[in-house]
Amino acid sequence: MKKKRILSLSLVMLLGLSMILAACGSSEGGNSSSGKGSSILVFGRGGDSTSLDPSRVTEGETFKVTVNLFETLLNFGEEDTTIQPGLAEKWDTSDDGLTYTFHLREGVKFHDGTDFNADAVVKNFDRWANGDADKFPYYSSMFGGFKGDEEHVIDSVTAEDEKTVVIKLKRPQAPFLKNIAMSMFAIASPTAFEQGDDQFERNPVGTGPFKFVEWKANDTITIEKFDDYWQKGLPKLDKVVFKSIPDNSARLNALIKGEIDLADGINPADGEKIESNDDLQLIERPSMNVGYLGLTVTRPPFDKKEVRQALNYAIDKETIINSFFEGRANVAKNPMPPSISGYNDDIEAYEYNPEKAKELLAEAGLADGFEMELWAMPVPRPYMPDGKKVAEVIQSNLADIGVKAKIVSYEWATYLDKASKGEADAFMLGWTGDNGDADNFLYVLLDEDNIGSNNYTYFKNDEMHDLFIKAQTEVDEEKRNEYYRQAQEIIHDEAPWVPIAHSTPLLAAKKGLTGFKPHPTGSDMLMNVEVK
Repeated sequence: MKKKRILSLSLVMLLGLSMILAACGSSEGGNSSSGKGSSILVFGRGGDSTSLDPSRVTEGETFKVTVNLFETLLNFGEEDTTIQPGLAEKWDTSDDGLTYTFHLREGVKFHDGTDFNADAVVKNFDRWANGDADKFPYYSSMFGGFKGDEEHVIDSVTAEDEKTVVIKLKRPQAPFLKNIAMSMFAIASPTAFEQGDDQFERNPVGTGPFKFVEWKANDTITIEKFDDYWQKGLPKLDKVVFKSIPDNSARLNALIKGEIDLADGINPADGEKIESNDDLQLIERPSMNVGYLGLTVTRPPFDKKEVRQALNYAIDKETIINSFFEGRANVAKNPMPPSISGYNDDIEAYEYNPEKAKELLAEAGLADGFEMELWAMPVPRPYMPDGKKVAEVIQSNLADIGVKAKIVSYEWATYLDKASKGEADAFMLGWTGDNGDADNFLYVLLDEDNIGSNNYTYFKNDEMHDLFIKAQTEVDEEKRNEYYRQAQEIIHDEAPWVPIAHSTPLLAAKKGLTGFKPHPTGSDMLMNVEVK
C-alpha cells in the first residue's frame, strides 16, 4: 500500500482545479494526447457497423467492435488462426469426431451481471439453431442450415453440468473448432438477448474486456473498460471510441492532426508518407483476403458462362493493382488467397485479353455488347481501398469490349442487403477470412447452401457442392485439399467472379501507440493497447 500523505489545502485546491480543467478539456473525437488522457483510444475507420449483434451480420465493421465486447468458446492466436482457449479452458474431441466436450472457465460474468455458465452457452446455440438465414446468415453458412434442416451439422448442444457443455454433430466437420472460434459465434448474455433481437443489436452484452456505452449512427461507437473482466489487469485502456470517417484521406488527416490515434483503411499510396512521418507508425495486417467483382448468375446476360468468362478477360487487373495498391497486393486468380491450405496454383489465370473477351461475347450472341449496372462499394475495405476508382477502371475496360456499365452505389448496409438479394448485375465486394480454412472462402461464398446469405452471385453447381461436403467431412488434410483444388477448377471455368486482388491491408497509428497486434481476420483485440 502507498503511504498516506498530508496535503496542504492549497495543493488540494490546485489538484481539484486541474481535474476540473482536464475534464472540461476532454472530448471523444479530440486529440488523445491533449485533454483526454492516455487511457482513451480513438479508432478511425471507414464505415459504421450495421449491427452490434455479431451473430446477425457478415461484415467486418461490426466484428471490429464486437470482438472487444464479446468472447467465444475458443480463441485464435494473437496474430494467426491457431486454436487457443477462450471461454472454454480446455476441450475434448471423441475419436469419431462427432462429440466435443468443453470445460468452461470459472468466475466469468456478463456485463449485465448474468453468470456465464453452460446454460448460457446452450441458450446461445439454441437461439441460432432456431433462427433463419435472414436473421443469422453466418450460422447457416457454417453449420449447413438450422434445426430441422437435413444438412444441419449440429445434432445437440447440452449442459452436462454448470461448467461443461457437450456438442454432438450429425457428421464430422473438419473445421468445427475453427468455426466456433469465429467472431459471430460469440457468447452473449441470455438476459439481454431474450429482451428481443432488435433491442439486443443496439444494446449488446457480452463477457469481453470492454462493455458497450453508446452508438451514434454513422459517427461513433463508444465502449469502456469492464471492471469485472476475468483477466485481471486488462484491458489497459479505459475507453475506445470507434469513429466513422468514410474518406481515406480525411481519416489520415485526422490521424496527422491528432484527432484520432489509430486508423485503418489506409491508401497504399500513403504508405511512404506515413513511414517518413516521425510521429506516426505504419502497420501491415497479415494478408488473408480477396477482393472481387461478383456476377449475379440469375440475371441475364450473366446467366451465360461465356459472358462471365468475357468479363474475366476484359478487366486489366495489373493496372488496378499498380494504380491503387502500390505493390501491396497480388493479382488474384482464385477465390481464396495462396496462404490458405488447398489453394490451386496450377490454375491458369485469365489474362487481360480484350479481343478474347469480344470473341466470347459474340459466341453468346452479344457481339454488339450490352448495358449493365456496376455496383461500387461506398466504403473502403481492406481488400479494396477505393471502390469507386477501381470501378471507374473496370467501367473503362468494359467499354473497350462494347459493354456500357453504369456505376451505381448505395449506403453500406443497403448495398449489402440488396446485393445479397440478387439485385445487382455485377457488384464489387470481397472477403477477409474468418478462420484460415478453405471452407470459409469457397463453401461460404460460392456454395448453393449459402445463396442469399454470403453467396451473393447465386451460383450453384452440384458437383462442386458434393466436393465441399466431402471436404468438410474429411479429416485427412491432403484429401481435403484435393477436394478444394477440384472445386477451384470448377469455379474458374464457370467464372461467377472476377477475382481481382489479395491485398496487404494497411493501418496507421500514433508513434506512442503500443500493444496493437493486427489480426489476419480483421478483428483486432484492443485489450493490450496503450496510448502515450
